[in-house]
Amino acid sequence: MKGQKLYESVAQRIARRLEKGVYPPGTRLPGERELAEQFNVSRVTIRQALISLQALGRLEVRAGSGAHVLDAAVSQVDVLPKASALELTEARSLFESEVAALAAPDISDATLAELEHLIEEMSSDDHDNPDEAELADRDFHLTIAAAAGNSVLYYIVEKLWRMRMELAPVKKVYDSVCSEDATARGGEHREILDALHSRNPAQARLAMRKHFTRLLESMLDVTEQNALKDVRRKASESRERFLKSARI
Repeated sequence: MKGQKLYESVAQRIARRLEKGVYPPGTRLPGERELAEQFNVSRVTIRQALISLQALGRLEVRAGSGAHVLDAAVSQVDVLPKASALELTEARSLFESEVAALAAPDISDATLAELEHLIEEMSSDDHDNPDEAELADRDFHLTIAAAAGNSVLYYIVEKLWRMRMELAPVKKVYDSVCSEDATARGGEHREILDALHSRNPAQARLAMRKHFTRLLESMLDVTEQNALKDVRRKASESRERFLKSARI
């Protein structure tokens, strides 16, 4: 089994362990590497499975702290609000720029090394499936949010990322944009990391804002192109109907 079917299968197996009490509420699951060895799958597949269980309210995944089991009696699925990709990106720009500024002064060398590793994962050509770069991108931003040391801000950024990955119309736009500008995206993440290395809040804020500004511009271009395609399609359909009626 590959892709979605594989991570769903792993998620179901982990869920059965939760139901049997192998991992009681409040405890931390083994790390990604250990779980990958137990289930004989990649760490990316484990990450996808944990994210899906988090969406179901079974786990809480905390950057830098792992996955923690929630009490099934009180956990519930969050209902994500409807939003466009543009609205979400505007919100991310506002929050994540300030989060980067807050994280910059005291970010640890270990966290900077983890961010470096995630950039390498984003740009790797050895991915088993296209979702791997997306997951590395998500972890990059959540790692910065965790470094800010504010649980409320981390909660907000995590929910924004859930919207980015779980709202189908939003994900479709992001996938379209990110597939076209992988090089630019990699360079922007590198600039963010360089700014964090400097421990300069203003530079970190500016680098993150620059990333989202370019992303918004790309989304506007894609939206305009899709609108033109839709107009042309409708015009072509109208022309065909006219020509058919004219031949009668």
